[in-house]
Amino acid sequence: MIETVSRFEGYAEAARPRIDASLAAYMDLPNAGCPASLREAMLYSLLTPGKRLRPILVLLAAEACHGTAESALPAACAVEMVHAYSLVHDDLPAMDDDDLRRGRPTCHKVYGEAMAILAGDALLALAFQVLAADVHPPATAAACCAVLAEAAGAGALVGGQADDLAAAADHHNNGRPDKPTSKATMLARLESIHERKTGALLAASLRLGALTALASREQHDALAAYGIHLGLAFQIVDDLLDVRGTEATLGKRVGKDSGRGKLTFPGLMGIEESERRAERLVDDACRAIAPLGEAAAPLESLARYILERQR
Repeated sequence: MIETVSRFEGYAEAARPRIDASLAAYMDLPNAGCPASLREAMLYSLLTPGKRLRPILVLLAAEACHGTAESALPAACAVEMVHAYSLVHDDLPAMDDDDLRRGRPTCHKVYGEAMAILAGDALLALAFQVLAADVHPPATAAACCAVLAEAAGAGALVGGQADDLAAAADHHNNGRPDKPTSKATMLARLESIHERKTGALLAASLRLGALTALASREQHDALAAYGIHLGLAFQIVDDLLDVRGTEATLGKRVGKDSGRGKLTFPGLMGIEESERRAERLVDDACRAIAPLGEAAAPLESLARYILERQR
């Protein structure tokens, strides 16, 4: 297990500087009319130090399908732009109301709410500009735009966030005689939320990598199954870290979800059962990519890393 996790950490350590350099290069492109204050807020949000898990997934998926990281890099940057936009908006007072992200004040705390909203909007638009301009051939670029738009849209990431907000409000009413809710129903709702809010963009990252590698249907299917299991495991671990992590380690406030009455896996299932569920999901993810052979070994190491991560 330790050796497997270390293998991913070594890959990620080498990949992150390349991803960050590409992100910075895209922000340096001439963009007539972009106000300096807006560009500064975009840079602040996009280049904040982070795991870069989603762009790394794009690169690993491409390589697992015998493509190249170089051809997948624009798609990797695009998905990180969408992820950065989603964090900026999620942190807003009207959403999750967070004042700390990755160890730094959130975008709206530094630049104000209005500029944070605009920075998120601009990052979302830039993601599709990058895909359309730099992914080749054009048919692949179009397919990538469709995949990322679906993952970021009303039926996935945005819809998941909307339901998450609604679930938090409903959770305050749980236990009232007029609103009885079974544990099974609550668990199904929680899984549905995070399959969209968290899992959809992780799954899209894998699909983008496969598309740039011109993968076969069998390769796409294997990565899709892996992504479903990985996304849910990632969220369970994220919920566990909110319970037992520290602000210094995570770079954000801890205990905030339970404090707001949000529905979480540990709150619903308990810590031990949540840990077991995450382990089963990671095992399922690794079995899903077994048909890809040794080329998928880094993806297996990433899945094992999810269980061991501390931030």
